[in-house]
Amino acid sequence: MWVPSTLLPVSLLGLAAQVPFQTPPTQSLNNTQDFAFKEGPNVFSPKDLIELERPGQGVANPAGDLLLISSNKYSLKDRKNIKSIYIASVESTVQPLEIPLANGGEAFWLDARTIAHAVGEGDGKEKLTTLYAVSVKYETELITPDNPVLIGKFPTDSASNFIFNGKSDYLVFADNVYSDGVLKAVKKHDEEYENRGNTAYVYEDTFVRQWDAWVGPKKSSLFTVALNKGPGGQWVLGTEFVNLLNGTNHRTPVLPFGGTDDFDVSASHVIYTAKDPDLPPAWHTKQNVYIVPLDGQSKPKELTSGKQGATHSPVFSNEGDKAAWIELAEDGYESDRGKVIIYDLVQDVRYTLTEKWDRSAAELTFSPDGRVLYVVAGEHARSKIFAILLPDYPSSSVTESPLSDIHHKPHALTHNGTASAIQSLSDGRLLFTQSSFTGPNDVYVIRGLSEEDVTAPVKIDQLTQFTAEALKGKDLQTAEEVWFDGVDQKIHGWVHKPPGFKKGEKKKWPLLFWIHGGPQSVWADRWSTGWNPVVFAQQGYVVVALNPTGSTTFGQALTDAIQREWGGKPFHDLIKGYKYVIDKYPEIDPDRAVAAGGSWGGYAMNWIQGHPEFGFGFKALFCHDGIFDVRYMGYATDELFFFNRDWGGRPWDPDAKAAMEKYNPANFVQNWSTPMLLVHGSKDYRLPETEGLGAFHALQERGVPSRLVIFPDENHLTLGHGNSLKWHWEVLRWFDKYVREH
Repeated sequence: MWVPSTLLPVSLLGLAAQVPFQTPPTQSLNNTQDFAFKEGPNVFSPKDLIELERPGQGVANPAGDLLLISSNKYSLKDRKNIKSIYIASVESTVQPLEIPLANGGEAFWLDARTIAHAVGEGDGKEKLTTLYAVSVKYETELITPDNPVLIGKFPTDSASNFIFNGKSDYLVFADNVYSDGVLKAVKKHDEEYENRGNTAYVYEDTFVRQWDAWVGPKKSSLFTVALNKGPGGQWVLGTEFVNLLNGTNHRTPVLPFGGTDDFDVSASHVIYTAKDPDLPPAWHTKQNVYIVPLDGQSKPKELTSGKQGATHSPVFSNEGDKAAWIELAEDGYESDRGKVIIYDLVQDVRYTLTEKWDRSAAELTFSPDGRVLYVVAGEHARSKIFAILLPDYPSSSVTESPLSDIHHKPHALTHNGTASAIQSLSDGRLLFTQSSFTGPNDVYVIRGLSEEDVTAPVKIDQLTQFTAEALKGKDLQTAEEVWFDGVDQKIHGWVHKPPGFKKGEKKKWPLLFWIHGGPQSVWADRWSTGWNPVVFAQQGYVVVALNPTGSTTFGQALTDAIQREWGGKPFHDLIKGYKYVIDKYPEIDPDRAVAAGGSWGGYAMNWIQGHPEFGFGFKALFCHDGIFDVRYMGYATDELFFFNRDWGGRPWDPDAKAAMEKYNPANFVQNWSTPMLLVHGSKDYRLPETEGLGAFHALQERGVPSRLVIFPDENHLTLGHGNSLKWHWEVLRWFDKYVREH
């Protein structure tokens, strides 16, 4: 085992701090009598989290005076998820209008006063996606809808990700088709496939499966169909569906999480990103950006240089004469710095806007006149909105244009929380959605933006308050930030205090030490419906969430430094951070400390198990969908590029073998002794459930108290509402068993 001599001596003290070996107690699978959540009018409990309304992201209409936002709210009693859309005003205090969607579906704007609603109708093989128009009347004090009017039907029940640009007469959407690329033939091919006489999946290349699904014969593609108003003023959907990507082997949206952020629509063209069709997708991340006419009369044209890695979030300017996208330099590295690329479609010139900015862009939108680019980027565990004044275009394509300081220094417009869904509006306004540790999504508008001076003062107004009433009196406290000296640089973290925390009450509160997944990720100031630190703090824990080596939003060097260092630098940071927090907060009782982590954080739990000399002395651990044997992960994970980049090669390559020998938790099972709860989803193809089974078997054979929870229908996350409640109960019960005061 490897431990830095400058940090901790290897001694029996570390072993003694762990819980000694003991015969595991007989465990009941359904014992619900020995633990209960803390609940009450002033407590935000796991049940409250699950039943709290979950707003989506706001989208303004073309006029910029109304916004549309989807939402859903679950009832544990009724076991029912109620879906709705809300229409709210951008410019007045009129009460938002709720429109229930009994059958779900997607909604988007057709014009300033008309919403389209796409919803599945019919049963079994007869089910199709149907499109309706809902007209909205908007007066100063009232928003009212008319009855839905049928626009038309799609030939499948899987059409999704709709974008309609009112300057064109086309609706663009995504759907899945067979190799012939014909949308109208999908139902026929579905029946043929279902009746093929066997259930085999057969592969000769990757991907075999991705995230939580086996890859089947259908592939994602983009389609256009005519959509306009007929002679009577009613909206009419065409019947000819053009596959814009037919014959290209391009797949958009990009699995597993791609959506409308993978393409954009102008008055005449579609811009999109797709995996390079000539490279094996499981061990390459390279994506190209293409542009294609809306009518599909000519083939797509590539806009990228061909030397990049992944690309994301392509967007047009308002006039469609410019494009921008996010580009990573290194093929095979999904956490490389996201740089902003600008493309002048008239001059056919491309350049990198943010070559010198040590932040990764996540979203882009042009100002109405195309002179300013607004960018969402992570900075110090927040997602902020920045404004960048665009320079004059160079005469030819270059990696970096000679820009002045005003173009090199993006100006932050927001400073806290996690911003998303930015949308430029007229009259110097920008719509965005934001969440934080203390509340889920609400919609905001920035006013007073200048396209001459991006540093000019602005005003931010909150437009919605979806959960304000439900959270009233729950005492959701803002987290405190800590900074301490890490291995290579200052390391950041959050400390979430429980209600009733008082300075000076020594050793009063148990500690819950969180380690994030990724590993290239971050504990950020955002709302979570799963790993929500506020919920755990409300149950009586001081929750400490640090951002060690490998974390994002603190500069690319910190993110990159975890390569081939999974069990090294991050743990030097975590050990230092743990000691720093214990010294800074004497109110914490280190004799009642527990730890939890998922994904890479689950790897961290298994790594801590094998290294008692770290000196944490945790009384119990929780490992969610973690990594037990990194060698197995290198062969079995769906995205092989991830292992290859982080471990320095394929599992049989010398550098990777050396790193695995050093940092594989399975190599240190002989030291495991801390009680551990393990949770794994059977549909987790990122880290298959055998990782959890392997760790559980090791614990059981060593006589270490352990408990395994398997969710057969969950993936890498625990998303089902009932499953989420069970997840919280298992985790909090497990920790309570080892830290409660008797």
